[in-house]
Amino acid sequence: MLGFDLDLWDYLTFLVMFIAFGAALAVAVIVLGLPGRIAIARKHPDADAINTMGWLGFLAVVPWMQAFMWAFKPTNVVDIRYFPRQEHENIEEELARLTVHKAAQNKLDADQAKRQATTKPSSSDSTL
Repeated sequence: MLGFDLDLWDYLTFLVMFIAFGAALAVAVIVLGLPGRIAIARKHPDADAINTMGWLGFLAVVPWMQAFMWAFKPTNVVDIRYFPRQEHENIEEELARLTVHKAAQNKLDADQAKRQATTKPSSSDSTL
């Protein structure tokens, strides 16, 4: 190699550096995903944007801090394009898409089936 032999202490140093690098990477993944996980847990209507902004916040600290504050912002949203019930359903659909839990997908499918069942005209309505 370079004229010297590697002994036990050199290998232990490499092991400690590898573990420190892995721990730093794990902490970075946890911290960068934190605003998105908070927004999804709080059922924030802009959870997708907060999640993206949190992950891209590693480029500069300010966007990550803004995403973190945005995740805690109160979410009393009434969109004038929809009735409040429709807006709530849209938010629930987006949050179900963002979560990876199968139970959330099953609930979404059940809600859609129920909505479709209520919008179908019955046979007695068509005879009027």
